[in-house]
Amino acid sequence: MNVKVEEMATFGGGCFWCTEALFQQVKGVSKVVSGYAGGKVPGKPTYREVCSGLTGHAEVVQLSYDPQLISYREILLIFMTTHDPTTLNRQGADVGTQYRSVIYFHDDHQKDVAGAVLGELKAYYEQPIVTELSPLPKFFKAEDYHQDYYVNNSEQGYCQYVISPKLSKLREQYADKLK
Repeated sequence: MNVKVEEMATFGGGCFWCTEALFQQVKGVSKVVSGYAGGKVPGKPTYREVCSGLTGHAEVVQLSYDPQLISYREILLIFMTTHDPTTLNRQGADVGTQYRSVIYFHDDHQKDVAGAVLGELKAYYEQPIVTELSPLPKFFKAEDYHQDYYVNNSEQGYCQYVISPKLSKLREQYADKLK
């Protein structure tokens, strides 16, 4: 009997709407959930609280993927090259600790692979990579209106001016990895 085994990965690369939209296009990724992780306050935070910057949470996505179709290393490369890992607490016009670049590893294997990828990529950036590498803290699913945001709001201004160009770049760079 051939049992399909999925693994999980959790990243923050600025606005979770962007990261979610990108990974929904990747072959082998079966599910992408927008949420929050890394905060220092008890209980489930709200979007408004996270946006205040006071909770310490990052906007993240948690994805389920089939490692027989795409490796964790390949997922990391897509993640690291579709946002700016050299800007501290900022992605474009989105500024604050909630927009930090972060890789939350689920186990020692992910930690080792992520550390190696971060080391390999340093040579490709003029500025130092500031992506945080930390063990996965508690993950909180974001409110329902944040799920499938681009799919449901692709005509909205932010989607047109920020997410659509990122999707175009993804298609150019990773055409062989897309659905």
